[in-house]
Amino acid sequence: MNIHESAEDYLERILMLKEEKGYARSIDIAAGLSVTKPSVSFAMKKLRENGYITMDKDNYISLTEKGMEIAQRIYNRHKTLTTYLMQIGVDEKTAREDACKIEHDISEETFAAIQRQIEA
Repeated sequence: MNIHESAEDYLERILMLKEEKGYARSIDIAAGLSVTKPSVSFAMKKLRENGYITMDKDNYISLTEKGMEIAQRIYNRHKTLTTYLMQIGVDEKTAREDACKIEHDISEETFAAIQRQIEA
């Protein structure tokens, strides 16, 4: 499964919005990721073409099974890394920001070791 970091961010944000509000719209994605509405429109078109999302007639966005799998993986990494960073003394705001940067690049081996450390 090879997908660009920005696409992972969009999918993760859709999942977060669905959890927070019960729905996801382009305007909410733009605000949450601090990007322009045209950028979101372009990204949603690509995600839809690649089978990661669907959009209904009212432009509400839903994740497909394929999109949900990626979104959950990235969101789980984000939450786990945020928790870990806070456990080692990083303030919550910085931990969230740094987790966002790390979540895409960390190896499975390192992530698994961090998960074990949190559970210990």
